[in-house]
Amino acid sequence: MAGLLSTQYNSALSKLKLFRNKPALSILTSTQRKYSSKDGAGVEFLHRSVVPSMHYQKSLPRLPVPKLEDTIRRYLAAQRPLLNDEQYSNTEKVAQDFQSGVGKQLHEELVALDKKNKHTSYISAPWFDMYLSARESIVLNFNPFMSFNPDPKPEYNDQLVRATNMVCSATRFMKTLRAGLLEPEVFHLNPAKSDTDSFKRLIRWVPPSISWFGAYMVNAYPLDMSQYFRLFNSTRIPKYKCDQLFTGDKGRHLLIIRRGNLYVFDLLDRDGNLIKPAEVQAHLKYILTDPTQAPAFPLGVLTSENRDTWAGLRQKLLDTGNGEALHLVDTALFCLCLDEEVMRDHIHISHNMLHGDGCNRWYDKSFSIILAKDGQAAINFEHSWGDGVAILRFQNEVFKDTTEKPLVGPGSQPAAVDSSSAVRRIEFKLNEELKAGITKAKENFQAAVSKLTIDAMEFKKGGKEQLKKKKLSPDAIAQLAFQMGFLRQYGQTVATYEPCSTAAFKHGRTETVRPASIHTKRCAKAFVEQPGQHTVEQLQGLLNECSKYHGQLTKEAAMGQGFDRHLFAMRYLANSKGMALPSFFQDPAYVAINHNVLSTSTLTSPAVSMGGFAPVVPDGFGVGYGVHDDRIRCNVSSYPARNVHEFLKCVHKSLEDIFTVLDGNPIH
Repeated sequence: MAGLLSTQYNSALSKLKLFRNKPALSILTSTQRKYSSKDGAGVEFLHRSVVPSMHYQKSLPRLPVPKLEDTIRRYLAAQRPLLNDEQYSNTEKVAQDFQSGVGKQLHEELVALDKKNKHTSYISAPWFDMYLSARESIVLNFNPFMSFNPDPKPEYNDQLVRATNMVCSATRFMKTLRAGLLEPEVFHLNPAKSDTDSFKRLIRWVPPSISWFGAYMVNAYPLDMSQYFRLFNSTRIPKYKCDQLFTGDKGRHLLIIRRGNLYVFDLLDRDGNLIKPAEVQAHLKYILTDPTQAPAFPLGVLTSENRDTWAGLRQKLLDTGNGEALHLVDTALFCLCLDEEVMRDHIHISHNMLHGDGCNRWYDKSFSIILAKDGQAAINFEHSWGDGVAILRFQNEVFKDTTEKPLVGPGSQPAAVDSSSAVRRIEFKLNEELKAGITKAKENFQAAVSKLTIDAMEFKKGGKEQLKKKKLSPDAIAQLAFQMGFLRQYGQTVATYEPCSTAAFKHGRTETVRPASIHTKRCAKAFVEQPGQHTVEQLQGLLNECSKYHGQLTKEAAMGQGFDRHLFAMRYLANSKGMALPSFFQDPAYVAINHNVLSTSTLTSPAVSMGGFAPVVPDGFGVGYGVHDDRIRCNVSSYPARNVHEFLKCVHKSLEDIFTVLDGNPIH
């Protein structure tokens, strides 16, 4: 039996390579994945899955540790476009010495360690530690946002109506998940065979220890769901040097923030049932009409501080008798931020949902649903616990549920209940030292966000459909446009980062695709610097080369066969052993390739309007983008060292040139 499973496993992995060519989170939003809210689920659940939510988790394949020689080869290929000949020659020698020396030793130790920890992946613990040890503010540096599309029925975008529906749907999602009734996360290559009631009725009887193989037999690939439990009753707690993640399951209350005031009320009754939607509506209406003014010293802004500073202030809060108040915040199901402002445009939405005013947020909660005065909604989430896999599933389900089966409407009357006794405004005891800490946190927050500029661009002359007809990878072309745009603006090729989900593996996180390659450099130079020196056919050939190579990199990354995580794990291992940092990691070229000037991430989903994040380095761009059927959208951030408006003009020009060439016309 073991031999048969091993053969099937290897065959399955090779098959995975054929389809895992989708970048970052786009795997999670493929049309080949459907969420079905089945009838008969009642008010308590979104649906009742025939297959238990965690049915496949035990038998998921393990994330492979790549071969060291493959990692070094891939690393050098990624370095080639970033270095001149002399620099490359030096980096090549450093890498070869590492491969035959200390790198060989670290790799062997990593493999041995991985074999001892078969319950997880080699990257999981170091990756958690990397996030939780970071001392910078999590605002801008880590927390991203994803905004919801508006409800197609305009009257349902009223702030109170939408907040009530989203809170109820979010709670139904939580209950469905905890009851094991949420549809497992599965990528269906042949949904006609695998996404059927008959298959689900069959696979539920296959033991969890081998259920993954049963799904593989019908070309279905279950994805890791180990992050999901951190969605609810969870928070990041600041601690000196390294933060902690807290998750409970006892809290029945929701945390609401309005005007910087914090409120709680129970969403679940003593039996764990969702209270009536009309009661939720009544309590939220009570909060929205509460005349209490904004506090002079709003506690939420402390969560935007340097983590060691916040850890010290939190301890002072505990010492001053605020333990119960903080416990209410930490154990809340999730956070709802009710904002006072009406959103002017997409740029305003991006700023508000990414950072806001600092006072009406609790950035440490695993996620917050933010609702502006006009019903514009988004999720801002703390990044250490997960990579957006669970958040995007949650967002898709909440959007589907609130738009298709809203529990309250514009004509709904809030319940006649005594909200003044059900809703509690949390009060904190503050001494002068804490007040000074809050004032300083406000100043630091304003100084940080005032440097951030965000701009957006929509290219309307082509998108996914046209590119696929030309047999080109839509993601490859978007990434190429960023390379061309940067070359046009700054005359350089720079380190570029694109995350790719490794959720096909147990406790997989992400791997990095390195979109800057010798192919994109050659192609970008031809389009930007030498357009008249190439025929249309030659330029089309260069586009094809870029697309093929990017597709290969993405497949490799999705299979855990990149180089970034492997090198990161070896560096982490050396550090944890107290070794002197190997010279490989001190090479200026290694430092430079990890200074990601272009940090990019893609997202397309029926629920999501746009996503965004800040640059990861002071002289970088934070590029959120989506390639849609007939258009390409970008939402880009920068600090003063870069001009984001000019960059987007250059990206737009690059896309115009690419589509001109694809139409068979020359560029000038």
